[in-house]
Amino acid sequence: MDSVKPAATPNVAGLMRSFAKALRFRAGGIAPDDEVRKLKLREKAKSGPLPSTGHRSQSFAKEDGDEKLRKRAAMEAFLAKLFASVSSLKAAYAQLQIAQSPYDSNGIQTADEMVVSELMHLSELKQCYLKKQIDPSSQVTLLLAEIQEQQSLLKTYEIMGKKFESQLRLKESEITSLREILEESNRQNRLLEQKLNPSGPLSGLDDLHLSGLNPSHFIIVLRHAIKSLKSFVKLMVEQMVSAGWHIDTAASSIEPDIIYGKPEHKSFAFECFVCREMFDGFNNPEFSLPNEPLPERKQRRRHFFDRFTELKSMRVKEFLSHKPNSTFGKFCRAKYLSLVHPKMEASFSGDLNQRSIVNSGGYPETAFFASFAEMAKRVWLLQCLSFSFEPEVSIFQVSKGSRFSEVYMESVSNDAFLSSNNLLVAFTVIPGFKIGKTVIQCQVYLSPSRTQVNHRRASR
Repeated sequence: MDSVKPAATPNVAGLMRSFAKALRFRAGGIAPDDEVRKLKLREKAKSGPLPSTGHRSQSFAKEDGDEKLRKRAAMEAFLAKLFASVSSLKAAYAQLQIAQSPYDSNGIQTADEMVVSELMHLSELKQCYLKKQIDPSSQVTLLLAEIQEQQSLLKTYEIMGKKFESQLRLKESEITSLREILEESNRQNRLLEQKLNPSGPLSGLDDLHLSGLNPSHFIIVLRHAIKSLKSFVKLMVEQMVSAGWHIDTAASSIEPDIIYGKPEHKSFAFECFVCREMFDGFNNPEFSLPNEPLPERKQRRRHFFDRFTELKSMRVKEFLSHKPNSTFGKFCRAKYLSLVHPKMEASFSGDLNQRSIVNSGGYPETAFFASFAEMAKRVWLLQCLSFSFEPEVSIFQVSKGSRFSEVYMESVSNDAFLSSNNLLVAFTVIPGFKIGKTVIQCQVYLSPSRTQVNHRRASR
């Protein structure tokens, strides 16, 4: 139903003046028009016979003028009644609208009766006008009609004020709902950002100084690097499954002849593969960039620590966009081309566009490359920090078939072959590190030898 649009704001001062006039007229006892006419006739009779014809013409002219004034006053009163009735109808219609939302059956019935009543009154006024049965008017009638019109306008604005208040509450409710949706969207965005940047900020290293370095700082960065690496491997395996790769065959091509305790343990083979590529050259200051110039040995600690400080607080995408030809940018491109085989990329995306972009010195705008770049950043930071120590950090891994040692190793699968006492290293998943006398264990996958497995099968 269309909303009622009220007229201009009613003049409250005018309404008060109208009330005052009505009270003064009633208190003064204004006589009706008929009484005024009779009083004039009596005065004329007392004054004697009518004057000559000339004076009589003037008298008739004066009476005609009075009659016109009375008709004009009557028409003004009629129009005042008409506008008052229209205003009352508008107020009743507004009341009918406001009673519908929220639904008020009693309010609707009352407003409907008011609308019908005002329509009937307008119809009566129309008939009076057509039949020229306009009642003679008085000043009081005119003022009362104006007062009724002002009252109706006030009522209309009161009703519309309530309607606007209701709409305001509805809008406030919508705003609250939208804020909740926005907060939920922000939460989802943070979750997505964590997937692309799983390691998050390097908390606890904000006020790090070169003179205050200790093994705990290296361990913090290492944990972030491993977390980022595992996230990339997970994404890579998902891409392989989507592309139709046979996961068992792919795992066997990385580490052949391995007995896995559970099928899901094959993912450790892919972590092993990515670690080998990403940490290759870690002990060399150039780190896969043989032609990159380095400062003298005395200045290297500060040089690598400055590299670490520059990159650790920046987003990798932002850093690469501002410094595409930096040493880290070159490292990122070199590791991508080494880790992601052309056949792998073609099976993932259907073409070699990402490889072409990287070869030309750019960085693809894809989730896969973003995850890789984040991992590369964490490994790069770890290597920069390792050369900031004195003595420098060294990396190590355990060869296949070695016996398990709790001093240098940590099993990536605690539930694998727990019943066996003679577990051997199948392969190193995450390399270990030495910082002076501090040893950070490497993470290995353990499995029994084939002789042990065959012996178990034969005993059954």
